Amino acid sequence: MIKPDAVKAGNIGNILQMINAAGFRIVAMKYLNISRQQAEKFYEVHAERPFYGELTQFMSSGPIVAAILEKDNAVADFRKLIGATNPAQAEEGTIRKKYAASVGENAVHGSDSDENAAIEGNFFFSGLERF
Repeated sequence: MIKPDAVKAGNIGNILQMINAAGFRIVAMKYLNISRQQAEKFYEVHAERPFYGELTQFMSSGPIVAAILEKDNAVADFRKLIGATNPAQAEEGTIRKKYAASVGENAVHGSDSDENAAIEGNFFFSGLERF
């Protein structure tokens, strides 16, 4: 997912180019606004964390780009491509090093497991929206 900060900064194309250059295939993609309730549902795994309210407010603050990506080893390779949550600690050449402003506004979201990738993909896309 490309988060509201990166969308607002005009970095959708740059981020998608990095994703394509890294060998990912975009199976589904959409540009949308999510409500605070939808953000709360999407991030409910973090409901007990102190940053939950700030995160869900931020994620519902503007448009996002949701996508499903495919590639062998997709989750691990995408996590490497996006870099550390804190852009100051992200490796050079990663999406977050290039486009994230802070830990809270870190440009992109990537699933942390194959199981969560399936859950998150199903959150945004029906079977008819996948290619």
